[in-house]
Amino acid sequence: MSEQQPQSLPVSRQRLDKWLFFARLLKSRSLAQKAIEAGHISVNDTRIKQPAHALKAGDTIVVSLDRRDLVVRVLLPGNRRRPYEEARLLYEDLTPAPVSREERSAFEQATRERGSGRPTKKERREVDWLQSGPDWRED
Repeated sequence: MSEQQPQSLPVSRQRLDKWLFFARLLKSRSLAQKAIEAGHISVNDTRIKQPAHALKAGDTIVVSLDRRDLVVRVLLPGNRRRPYEEARLLYEDLTPAPVSREERSAFEQATRERGSGRPTKKERREVDWLQSGPDWRED
């Protein structure tokens, strides 16, 4: 007799690109594949280059996006793309809180408070007008 595994067991592993798409971490499966192949995704501190990497519950995923890094722990495999509220149940968000920056942003550096620094063109004209008026300094 040949022993066969029961077919009623749920699939506990899933392709990484499909899971990223189902969990709504990336907008499409093709974008997920490109991000994986580019090396922007790591699973359990190992950079993954294959979209077909088998993912299981308990794995920790780091997704490097443009402006931030997401750290999530896989709780459940997905079976299809659902609304955000349901997709949020597939993972636990472990992303650390953003570090507060004391330094000024580029915009803050480029702007100045009114009245500080060099005068504006309008302010310079007002000063010139005051200085070109009647000679009140000679008294």
